[in-house]
Amino acid sequence: VPGYILTYFPVRARAEPIRLLLADQGQTWTDDEVQLADWFGGKTDLKKNAVFEQLPKFQDGDFVLYQSNSILRYLGCKHGLTGSDEKEKALIDMVNDGVGDLRQKFGRLIFYEYDTGKENFIKDLPNQLAPFERILSQNANGATFTVGNKISYADYNLLDILHCHLDLLPTCLDTFPLLSAYIKRIAARPKLEAYLKSEKRNKRPITSKHK
Repeated sequence: VPGYILTYFPVRARAEPIRLLLADQGQTWTDDEVQLADWFGGKTDLKKNAVFEQLPKFQDGDFVLYQSNSILRYLGCKHGLTGSDEKEKALIDMVNDGVGDLRQKFGRLIFYEYDTGKENFIKDLPNQLAPFERILSQNANGATFTVGNKISYADYNLLDILHCHLDLLPTCLDTFPLLSAYIKRIAARPKLEAYLKSEKRNKRPITSKHK
């Protein structure tokens, strides 16, 4: 049975939290890259066959799954990254939904409002990041993860969206000591650190609008 296959465009975007999870959990996977021109030009049946005409597509042997958050949750369940009880599971889900909201706002800025909305986006960014600082402060005073004492799939999603915002504004975490420490701590996990420094990761832009 072939291992994991992740089908996506040659960018980080919505596939990157999945890659962070797989790398940190010591999993191997194949990146099946689809060129944007082929996808939008109808040169592939992939779009027609995708459940919601969207990527990423994830294959675990014969099992095929779409929707980035569903893939994250599936891998979270499979690798024990969903919390230790029902309450932790619900909180992890909540954090992941919060990251999803922030990711949508970031995407809207990058793709539709960059020239007109960047100033307002940056001005409001502290309000967008504050809930995550507060969430960290409520769990072991911010010394561990967003929920509980073990990494969860939501942590990989949060790490990625924080990286996206640091790319936009390198000073955005300066007033958030817990988030600043958190991002350094998570990124220093040995397998994750190796992936974050890898050529494979660094040759991929954050989105198709990034150089």
